[in-house]
Amino acid sequence: MDWIRHNRPVADRGWRFHRPPSTVGPPVVGPSVVGLCVACLIALPVAGRAQSPGARAIAHGAYAEAEPGRPFEAPAAEALGARRSALLDSIGVGVVILPSASMKSIEGDYPQDSDFRQHNDFFYLTGLETPDSWVMLSVDANGSRSEALFIPERNPDQEQWTGRKPSFTEAAAISGITSVRAAPEFAPTLQRAVFFRMSPPAVYAPLNRHTRDDEVVRRLVFDAAVTVHDVEPVMAELRLVKDEHEIRMLRRAIDITTAAQRAAMRAARPGMHEYELEAVIEFNFRLGGAERVGFPSIVGSGPNSVVLHYDKSRRMIEAGDLVVMDIGAEYSYYTADVTRTIPISGRFTERQRQIYTLVLGAQQAALDAIRPGVTVGDLTRASRLWLRENSGGACGEQTCDAYFIHGLSHWLGMDVHDVGSYETPLKAGMVLTIEPGIYLHGENLGVRIEDDILVTETGYENLSAGAPRDPDDIEALMADEVAQ
Repeated sequence: MDWIRHNRPVADRGWRFHRPPSTVGPPVVGPSVVGLCVACLIALPVAGRAQSPGARAIAHGAYAEAEPGRPFEAPAAEALGARRSALLDSIGVGVVILPSASMKSIEGDYPQDSDFRQHNDFFYLTGLETPDSWVMLSVDANGSRSEALFIPERNPDQEQWTGRKPSFTEAAAISGITSVRAAPEFAPTLQRAVFFRMSPPAVYAPLNRHTRDDEVVRRLVFDAAVTVHDVEPVMAELRLVKDEHEIRMLRRAIDITTAAQRAAMRAARPGMHEYELEAVIEFNFRLGGAERVGFPSIVGSGPNSVVLHYDKSRRMIEAGDLVVMDIGAEYSYYTADVTRTIPISGRFTERQRQIYTLVLGAQQAALDAIRPGVTVGDLTRASRLWLRENSGGACGEQTCDAYFIHGLSHWLGMDVHDVGSYETPLKAGMVLTIEPGIYLHGENLGVRIEDDILVTETGYENLSAGAPRDPDDIEALMADEVAQ
């Protein structure tokens, strides 16, 4: 935009809105292009619509908490090779085939964030974002192993529309798979591998809605001479325990998300709309290097705080409301999932604090029970038991666990509800959420607190501790009493 002028270097984007401690009035805004753009887009009146009180609140109270970050970090070829080796160890003898994702139709599929996101299992094994590709791994009865990639050949004319795609040499360097061939060679190569190297023929393929109409998979499934196994449970078991790269990506995604939570707490004011608070959150996501949201952001105030997956963000937030912010940035294919509940007016009422403290206690009871060997079911029982024993009459005739209407936990990784059986005992390296809640519809009072937890050899590490969850700390941050 030619009309924007600035003096700071483009690379220096560490601006933030801030209020000088001894002054009253609009914030001082660092003269960054990004800062000015966001301030203008959020705070200026929209043609044909009056400026809302919330828009002014955003301009006077929004903060950039996320540190500008790298947009993408690919796993090293050595780590990818270790994952493929572990997969072949798991199957014994057979051929594994996994397809990539395909491009979405801009006209027909309504791709909002991107017209392409790679399938998780394909990316997990190859580190590649090429569409319309296959990876094939095999191990025969003699223990001989092979790996091959099949990707589209480069098309310069098409790349003018969709961007440059990796060459065979580049794909080999990224993935560590030395045999890279043109995509049309996949079907005949698979046939030779299955029928000339395997006895009896055994194929491991993903059997899901993405592959049920694929011609190659359908032929295998209906070929009486071939035994087809679903590879997805095997992949899920492998992905449950995170390797070093995965934990690093999760830490970054979670750090970006907790920074967005802090920014939202600082920005929150009565009179804003939910979508304005969501704008602060998702701006911080992109500032931190997140390419997309891990799931639609949930910013639910007042009556919407008791709706578990509310994502409309249309309501004006009124003084005295609680706001549930259930959000997660995705960074390099790994997503966070952090929920905080805040009082829009800056201080919890006595009643709000009563319910909030119960939820916090139920969360801590589950956290205290985390150690290798226990199950998600064990943690759930610990959390609910704490509510039953400590709620008193806070929730009326029933104890408050009756108003805890969802599960306590889910696995976290490449998906916000990541793959894996919940019967699996916890092991060091697993990452899961702990998220109790109480929802009192008659009072328009919903509280959920969610943290992202890494299981360690001796207990756990709270990866999302960067977002305050103690009610006093939340109030202090919202009052801007914490050093910036």
